[in-house]
Amino acid sequence: MSRRRAGQGLGHLAEDAAERAVYVVSVAAELAGMHPQTLRQYDRLGLVSPARTRGRGRRYSHRDVERLRRIQSLSQEGINLEGIRRILDLEARVEEL
Repeated sequence: MSRRRAGQGLGHLAEDAAERAVYVVSVAAELAGMHPQTLRQYDRLGLVSPARTRGRGRRYSHRDVERLRRIQSLSQEGINLEGIRRILDLEARVEEL
């Protein structure tokens, strides 16, 4: 699961920790300052894609929680969910460059 490459330092440990899915919906919602149902809605809409357990339970990573906070911030600025989706997609594309 590790993406460690030759010459890569300990930075991969922090990256792996940020991607580790450890938070259940209620904890992730509290960390993001949202209602748990909002997280479920964002999952259904594809704005966030938490990992799943074998029993199909959602597990959120620290990176997912950061994304939820970004979604909340954009929403509070008056941007609708489709606009938020486009912004997040564009940000992801820029990050890949």
